[in-house]
Amino acid sequence: MTTQFVKLTNPTSSHVEAFNKWDNDPYLIPLTRPNKNKAELERRDNMTLTDLTNRLEHHHIYLIYLNDQLIGEMNYMVDPGHLYKKESGTAWIGVTIGENEGRGKGIGFMAIQYLENQIMAHGHNRIELGVFEFNTQAQKLYHKLGYKVIGNIDNFTFWQDKMWTDIRMEKYL
Repeated sequence: MTTQFVKLTNPTSSHVEAFNKWDNDPYLIPLTRPNKNKAELERRDNMTLTDLTNRLEHHHIYLIYLNDQLIGEMNYMVDPGHLYKKESGTAWIGVTIGENEGRGKGIGFMAIQYLENQIMAHGHNRIELGVFEFNTQAQKLYHKLGYKVIGNIDNFTFWQDKMWTDIRMEKYL
């Protein structure tokens, strides 16, 4: 098993196709984006090549490959408005293992460690993230990597006919 992380600098239509597949996957939607109600949960969106290119203005995006197959992406942005703890120079991270073949193999663990190293290399020493309360597998991963809970935002996302809390976590590098 060979895992590679590659910074996305020149998006292509095949990247857009993969991102759209993951962004519209019914299994991934409740894990990767907040939804205010059932209609939002069921909403499907498609980005364009221009959308993905524009996203690079605010996000550092890294592609995750397993044995030369694109299986996911990870990204960070610095000082977004949705930080729970407004501390200058904070990186907000997101990781999506979009393909089933990449799940349960420790790739998320390696991906976050890689992302942390990239964030440190760019001069940032704090990371914040949000994880939905029902995503216990991700919570275990973040705790294992040294992330600490700093707060909760109640009634944050809709899934399984009810509202759930967003757990905010941080780590100093």
